[in-house]
Amino acid sequence: MWPVDSIVRYLAITLSLLLIVSCATQRGTGLPDFPDWNTRTQTLASLMNWQFKGRIGVSTGNEGFNGELRYSQIDNGFRAMVSGPLGFGTIRLEGYGRSVTVIDKNGEERILIDPEIDLHDMYGWTIPVANLRFWALGIPNPTMPADIEFNEDGLLVSFSQDTWFINITQYRDGGGQLMPGRLSAISGKNKIRLVIDNWVFRQSK
Repeated sequence: MWPVDSIVRYLAITLSLLLIVSCATQRGTGLPDFPDWNTRTQTLASLMNWQFKGRIGVSTGNEGFNGELRYSQIDNGFRAMVSGPLGFGTIRLEGYGRSVTVIDKNGEERILIDPEIDLHDMYGWTIPVANLRFWALGIPNPTMPADIEFNEDGLLVSFSQDTWFINITQYRDGGGQLMPGRLSAISGKNKIRLVIDNWVFRQSK
């Protein structure tokens, strides 16, 4: 039989290893260094396996909501789940390429022909579905022109694109690099506030 102090030492080592593995799993793969803006844009735009979780607030005139947001990008597809005190329950958005499907709290699916317009017709608010993937990463959609502004440290603080004005008010660590922590997007009466609490980047297979 092992001495009590040996058992305690063994358990302590085991728990420490489990914590290390758990943290590594949650953090995923680290991002490479970004020596300049072009490298940062190209690298982030090409990422195919990442996710974040946070909070989102959306308003359009008298309509809107605040809730939790979980977003996952896998290859050219994405999954976004919005939950919270919405009045209509949790909804999911799933997209691949140009196809976007919304799934309501009852599990009913509807294919969106024009996501921004269709979401407004269904719920009274809208989000820029096609651009969210890039804006959340802190870069403009590379397929569209954009007017960009940097701060004295070389970080992007705001840009205009596709009738929207995006403002990044806070950065936080994500994959070992500075990634957006708070940002907002405004287009007319449409206003979106996004707080990102956690980033996870994984190696694409």
